[in-house]
Amino acid sequence: MKLYSSVLSPYARKVRAAIYALGLENRVEIINVNISASPAVVLDANPLCKIPTLVGDDATVMYDSRVIVEYLGMVAGSDMLVPASGMARCIVLRTQALGDGIADAAILYRGLVAAGLAPDAGLAARQMAAVEHGLATLERMAGDSTLGAGGPPDAGALSVGCALGFLDARFAELGWTGQYRALAEWYDRLAHVECMRRSVS
Repeated sequence: MKLYSSVLSPYARKVRAAIYALGLENRVEIINVNISASPAVVLDANPLCKIPTLVGDDATVMYDSRVIVEYLGMVAGSDMLVPASGMARCIVLRTQALGDGIADAAILYRGLVAAGLAPDAGLAARQMAAVEHGLATLERMAGDSTLGAGGPPDAGALSVGCALGFLDARFAELGWTGQYRALAEWYDRLAHVECMRRSVS
């Protein structure tokens, strides 16, 4: 299998972490691309020309990080990252959506400001508010252990961890760790898990 990826993408990092968590590193070749250049190899596989994009051994193509994580679990024969059914599955998917949503809002905010929109303009401010509200929700979840405590991380934890890593890399000025202490402690523990350490690059 081939994964088209980028080091700084929180979504691609989530998939890389999933590969390591599932023990599939010897079955997936990770290829970093400059997606801004619309590389033909990605466009040919994914009409949206986005990363991450996974091409399977049988040429089956999967895109969107959430779909790829599910597919990798199927390939590995494991529901460790996404439970097969029931409320446990819904909760993991909801947490994954929250992590991805924080990353979505942060990336859109950066794009709007880079395009010349004032940071306090309505659309930009709404994105930053989404980031802050998401962090506040994660702080409560970390405080009451509904974010996940003990055991290997699931897809929700990986999504949140990769979003927080993106904030550290691109929004250092937020200083979120000083404001959200329980979340910062949770993130520090997650960052030392092998699949997260190996997914950094």
